[in-house]
Amino acid sequence: MADEVEATGEATVGERLRAAREAQGMSLEDVATRTRIPTRHLQSLEASEWHKLPASTYSMGFAKSYATAIGLDRNEIGDALRLEMSGYNPRQSSTVEVFEPADPARVMPKWLVLLAVVAVIAVIAGLMFMQKRELSGDDGQAASAPASEVAAHPSSNDAAPAPAAPAIGGPVVLTANEPVWLQVSEKGGANLFQGELKSGQSYEVPAAAKAPVLKTGKPEALRISVGTADAPAVGPAGQTVRDVSLRAADLMRGGTPAASPTAATPAAPLSPTR
Repeated sequence: MADEVEATGEATVGERLRAAREAQGMSLEDVATRTRIPTRHLQSLEASEWHKLPASTYSMGFAKSYATAIGLDRNEIGDALRLEMSGYNPRQSSTVEVFEPADPARVMPKWLVLLAVVAVIAVIAGLMFMQKRELSGDDGQAASAPASEVAAHPSSNDAAPAPAAPAIGGPVVLTANEPVWLQVSEKGGANLFQGELKSGQSYEVPAAAKAPVLKTGKPEALRISVGTADAPAVGPAGQTVRDVSLRAADLMRGGTPAASPTAATPAAPLSPTR
């Protein structure tokens, strides 16, 4: 179609656009900056190379924007281009060109995308670190509680006054500070344990015991604990004690003997049995 227009002596739309541009001393790059149309498409418009342009709708828009940038009538240029392209069949073109964004400046730079990704990763890592630190702090406080409670009730072989407002609860454990013979039984009932504990050995009173009592000839050799708290001494050093209640509440009140219809009479020191 462009050849037919040239044969009649009339200038094509591309020639008119190029002539007007050159008359104003503008380069294709100048027009591309004003219109945000790629330079190669502007070259194709001026050369009437329709097969190198996108669909006709885009080509019309390019031509009108080009005309406006150089001071020509956009509607007149659009009508003229429509006539020139009326005989052009885009299916005859063997080249299929993908339309690209007209304004590369609107595309986010790669370095900015990478910077945003790094910033997001840094924020996520910071949040995870803070959360882990908070959880570790909670665990540390929970772990330090038993240590402080044990420090408030240090173990000692000497008799000590009952602690103020002790926390009653937990298993009752008898630990030998030195070899000691002892007997643990139900009050007026069967034996739960009888024998010698070596230094460092422990015996835990069964939680199911109803009225456990202690008998030993060396109370000073035993450390009795209720949960994490140490109970007061259950008798003077070197004297046999018997019927000492091993219930947690009784121990924390001072190792009082278990209730009995008749008072227990002192007995001679027991010799350990093996």
